[in-house]
Amino acid sequence: MADHTPGPRARPPRGRSRPPRGIPQTPLVVAGPFGAALDARRTAEALSRGLLRGGRPAADVCPLEPTGVAPAGALDAVDFDARLRRARAVIVAIERLGRRALPGTIVFEVATRARQGGVPAYAVAASDSLDLFDARMMDLQVILHAHGSRGLTAAGRTLAAII
Repeated sequence: MADHTPGPRARPPRGRSRPPRGIPQTPLVVAGPFGAALDARRTAEALSRGLLRGGRPAADVCPLEPTGVAPAGALDAVDFDARLRRARAVIVAIERLGRRALPGTIVFEVATRARQGGVPAYAVAASDSLDLFDARMMDLQVILHAHGSRGLTAAGRTLAAII
Protein backbone atom coordinates (compact mmCIF):
# COMPACT_ATOMS: atom_id res chain seq x y z
CA MET A 1 0.00 0.00 0.00
CA ALA A 2 1.38 3.41 -0.96
CA ASP A 3 2.00 6.10 1.62
CA HIS A 4 0.00 9.23 0.79
CA THR A 5 1.41 11.56 3.40
CA PRO A 6 2.44 14.86 1.93
CA GLY A 7 6.15 15.33 1.46
CA PRO A 8 8.08 18.43 2.45
CA ARG A 9 6.95 21.56 0.69
CA ALA A 10 9.31 23.42 -1.56
CA ARG A 11 10.55 26.46 0.29
CA PRO A 12 11.12 29.82 -1.33
CA PRO A 13 14.72 31.00 -1.63
CA ARG A 14 16.16 32.41 1.58
CA GLY A 15 15.26 36.02 2.19
CA ARG A 16 12.29 35.99 -0.20
CA SER A 17 8.81 34.82 0.55
CA ARG A 18 6.52 33.60 -2.13
CA PRO A 19 3.58 35.99 -2.64
CA PRO A 20 0.14 34.49 -2.06
CA ARG A 21 -1.64 33.50 -5.26
CA GLY A 22 -4.04 36.06 -6.63
CA ILE A 23 -2.33 39.09 -5.12
CA PRO A 24 -1.09 41.43 -7.86
CA GLN A 25 2.65 42.01 -7.89
CA THR A 26 2.95 44.79 -10.49
CA PRO A 27 3.31 48.37 -9.22
CA LEU A 28 1.50 51.11 -11.14
CA VAL A 29 3.55 54.29 -11.61
CA VAL A 30 1.59 57.44 -12.44
CA ALA A 31 3.96 60.29 -13.24
CA GLY A 32 3.81 63.89 -14.25
CA PRO A 33 6.73 66.09 -15.31
CA PHE A 34 9.46 66.42 -12.68
CA GLY A 35 10.96 69.77 -13.56
CA ALA A 36 12.12 71.08 -16.92
CA ALA A 37 14.59 68.24 -17.54
CA LEU A 38 12.24 65.30 -16.92
CA ASP A 39 8.99 64.92 -18.82
CA ALA A 40 6.35 62.52 -17.49
CA ARG A 41 7.67 59.50 -19.41
CA ARG A 42 11.28 59.95 -18.23
CA THR A 43 10.04 60.50 -14.67
CA ALA A 44 8.05 57.25 -14.74
CA GLU A 45 10.94 55.35 -16.32
CA ALA A 46 13.44 56.52 -13.68
CA LEU A 47 11.13 55.49 -10.86
CA SER A 48 10.41 52.17 -12.57
CA ARG A 49 14.16 51.50 -12.92
CA GLY A 50 14.53 51.83 -9.17
CA LEU A 51 11.64 49.45 -8.54
CA LEU A 52 13.29 46.88 -10.84
CA ARG A 53 16.66 47.28 -9.14
CA GLY A 54 14.92 46.79 -5.81
CA GLY A 55 13.56 43.42 -6.93
CA ARG A 56 10.04 44.34 -8.04
CA PRO A 57 8.61 43.28 -11.40
CA ALA A 58 8.45 45.80 -14.21
CA ALA A 59 5.97 48.54 -13.37
CA ASP A 60 2.92 49.47 -15.36
CA VAL A 61 4.05 52.95 -16.40
CA CYS A 62 1.41 55.64 -16.83
CA PRO A 63 2.97 59.01 -17.75
CA LEU A 64 0.56 61.94 -17.70
CA GLU A 65 1.63 65.16 -19.37
CA PRO A 66 -0.45 68.25 -18.51
CA THR A 67 -3.20 68.56 -21.10
CA GLY A 68 -5.71 70.90 -19.53
CA VAL A 69 -8.15 67.98 -19.20
CA ALA A 70 -9.67 67.48 -15.75
CA PRO A 71 -7.82 64.81 -13.71
CA ALA A 72 -10.76 62.39 -13.82
CA GLY A 73 -10.89 62.66 -17.61
CA ALA A 74 -7.12 62.24 -17.95
CA LEU A 75 -7.23 59.05 -15.85
CA ASP A 76 -10.23 57.68 -17.73
CA ALA A 77 -8.39 58.25 -21.02
CA VAL A 78 -5.57 55.88 -19.93
CA ASP A 79 -7.94 53.20 -18.53
CA PHE A 80 -6.67 53.93 -15.02
CA ASP A 81 -9.32 52.01 -13.08
CA ALA A 82 -8.59 48.72 -14.89
CA ARG A 83 -4.86 49.25 -14.44
CA LEU A 84 -5.36 50.01 -10.75
CA ARG A 85 -7.25 46.72 -10.23
CA ARG A 86 -4.20 44.86 -11.59
CA ALA A 87 -1.73 46.76 -9.37
CA ARG A 88 -0.08 45.81 -6.09
CA ALA A 89 0.36 49.51 -5.28
CA VAL A 90 0.13 52.85 -7.04
CA ILE A 91 2.99 55.34 -6.91
CA VAL A 92 2.44 58.94 -7.93
CA ALA A 93 5.51 60.95 -8.97
CA ILE A 94 4.96 64.67 -9.17
CA GLU A 95 7.27 67.65 -8.86
CA ARG A 96 5.23 69.61 -6.31
CA LEU A 97 2.93 68.05 -3.78
CA GLY A 98 1.05 70.71 -1.89
CA ARG A 99 -2.22 71.49 -0.23
CA ARG A 100 -3.08 74.41 -2.47
CA ALA A 101 -6.03 73.35 -4.59
CA LEU A 102 -5.46 69.72 -3.62
CA PRO A 103 -8.97 68.61 -4.60
CA GLY A 104 -9.04 68.62 -8.37
CA THR A 105 -5.40 67.57 -8.81
CA ILE A 106 -4.20 64.35 -10.39
CA VAL A 107 -2.62 63.25 -7.10
CA PHE A 108 -5.89 63.70 -5.24
CA GLU A 109 -7.82 61.79 -7.92
CA VAL A 110 -5.31 58.91 -8.02
CA ALA A 111 -5.20 58.66 -4.23
CA THR A 112 -9.00 58.73 -3.97
CA ARG A 113 -9.45 55.98 -6.55
CA ALA A 114 -6.69 53.90 -4.95
CA ARG A 115 -8.29 54.22 -1.51
CA GLN A 116 -11.70 53.29 -2.91
CA GLY A 117 -10.16 50.28 -4.67
CA GLY A 118 -8.21 49.09 -1.63
CA VAL A 119 -4.84 49.67 -3.31
CA PRO A 120 -2.11 51.36 -1.23
CA ALA A 121 -0.88 54.69 -2.62
CA TYR A 122 2.59 56.20 -2.30
CA ALA A 123 4.01 59.50 -3.55
CA VAL A 124 7.39 60.78 -4.69
CA ALA A 125 7.87 64.54 -4.98
CA ALA A 126 10.69 67.05 -5.26
CA SER A 127 8.75 69.47 -3.07
CA ASP A 128 6.20 68.42 -0.46
CA SER A 129 4.22 70.92 1.59
CA LEU A 130 1.51 68.56 2.81
CA ASP A 131 1.09 68.27 6.54
CA LEU A 132 0.46 64.90 8.19
CA PHE A 133 -3.29 65.45 8.23
CA ASP A 134 -3.41 66.14 4.48
CA ALA A 135 -1.31 63.06 3.72
CA ARG A 136 -3.58 60.97 5.93
CA MET A 137 -6.71 62.39 4.29
CA MET A 138 -5.39 61.17 0.95
CA ASP A 139 -4.33 57.88 2.55
CA LEU A 140 -0.78 58.18 1.20
CA GLN A 141 1.27 55.50 2.93
CA VAL A 142 4.65 57.16 2.37
CA ILE A 143 5.84 60.36 0.69
CA LEU A 144 9.45 60.28 -0.48
CA HIS A 145 11.48 63.25 -1.68
CA ALA A 146 13.61 63.02 -4.81
CA HIS A 147 15.46 65.35 -7.15
CA GLY A 148 16.36 64.42 -10.71
CA SER A 149 16.58 61.06 -12.42
CA ARG A 150 19.01 59.52 -9.92
CA GLY A 151 16.85 60.60 -7.00
CA LEU A 152 13.77 59.06 -8.61
CA THR A 153 15.62 55.79 -9.19
CA ALA A 154 16.77 55.76 -5.55
CA ALA A 155 13.19 56.44 -4.42
CA GLY A 156 12.05 53.49 -6.55
CA ARG A 157 14.55 51.21 -4.83
CA THR A 158 13.32 52.39 -1.44
CA LEU A 159 9.71 51.80 -2.43
CA ALA A 160 10.54 48.32 -3.74
CA ALA A 161 11.44 47.31 -0.19
CA ILE A 162 8.23 48.79 1.19
CA ILE A 163 5.58 47.61 -1.23
